[in-house]
Amino acid sequence: MNSSSHELPVIYLKTGELYFSEQPASVITVLGSCLAVTFFHRRTGTGAICHGLMPGCRERAGCSSECREPGKYVECAIQWMVNRFRRQQVMLREIEVKVFGGSDMFDAARNGKGGVSVGKLNITMAIKRIELEGLHILAIDVGGAQGRKLFFDTGTGEVLLKRLPPRVILAER
Repeated sequence: MNSSSHELPVIYLKTGELYFSEQPASVITVLGSCLAVTFFHRRTGTGAICHGLMPGCRERAGCSSECREPGKYVECAIQWMVNRFRRQQVMLREIEVKVFGGSDMFDAARNGKGGVSVGKLNITMAIKRIELEGLHILAIDVGGAQGRKLFFDTGTGEVLLKRLPPRVILAER
């Protein structure tokens, strides 16, 4: 982070939350199987981040403006951020996108259910939605069995990542 990051307002982003800002702030979040996606528009210094819990809404097909909890679902959170940037008249191809998280915290194979973990489903949904919007991922750090603590500077787009020991990740829940 830049040398003045200690002077920025600090936002603690919880599970299912979104944050959008035209003013610099330091956003901190802790991820396990959840997924964080950051958007940054360099020309305007505008940043956004989500902390999605699940890949998509189960009640309906696809995300719409009617979603009451857009931050809870990766698909809806990305759509919400895209819509916010569109309202700012930002050209989507200028947005720097970064994706983090999606660990196999509650690996389906470990708990005997088989199938694909929530972390992998979150990753798949994020990549699909990002590509569908015509956005390009600048950086990605996903999967694995470790949690992550992120520090996102909404004024510079910089993300610092700290990997967490396996025992720490369970505190996310």
